[in-house]
Amino acid sequence: MTPAAPPRLAGQPATLVIDGRVDTGRALLLPRGELVHGCADILADALAALPADIERVEVDMDGVVFMDTAGLQFLECLDGYGHRQEVPVTATNWRGQPLRILELAGLDPTDPLRTAAGPPGPTAGRQPEPGPHPAPSAVAAERSERLHVLQEEVAQLRRAIASRPVIDQARGVLMALHACTSDEAWHILREASQLSNTKLRTVAAAVTASAESDGPPPPAEVRSALRTALARLGR
Repeated sequence: MTPAAPPRLAGQPATLVIDGRVDTGRALLLPRGELVHGCADILADALAALPADIERVEVDMDGVVFMDTAGLQFLECLDGYGHRQEVPVTATNWRGQPLRILELAGLDPTDPLRTAAGPPGPTAGRQPEPGPHPAPSAVAAERSERLHVLQEEVAQLRRAIASRPVIDQARGVLMALHACTSDEAWHILREASQLSNTKLRTVAAAVTASAESDGPPPPAEVRSALRTALARLGR
């Protein structure tokens, strides 16, 4: 195979890199990273660099590890290219969190560009099915609701990612202090959070801070909940 030009989009944000190659009219694009703000522009540059005689574009999404609602713009850009060039396009091999976002959006996770018309997202390659269709206002309302669900899901994932380091640190503290396993430490933190009606991240931060030299002890309600959780595990 001969490499597509450019094989890597120099100067673009590091959150997304698109490698590619072309062989006898078939272009294979290999995005790696995150589909976040600006990803559609990066894809547009990659598509613009393809030879004019391309007969098919395949995008392998296996290297994409995170996606927010900007990923829908990425798909719309790819779909628009297929319509303008009158060539078939596919986006396959979705996995992990991006796959979950496609499912929430009501898109076909095997290839969202094949999904029948419906909100939100691209609809390449399919004719509307016969029969009555929802009124425009109903379609808009459903699209708004789907986007709201997507935004909530992405916000939760971002909070989870931000919280992960302090939670991992707290698990390490509990493992060292109480000779428990990583899974047991996780259950202790989660149970203490529930018993004290305190966010898990707050409990983890209190445990981590208390392990530092001259660090403050956890709040009384968190200490009590931790003791109860430890006692239930026989620690």
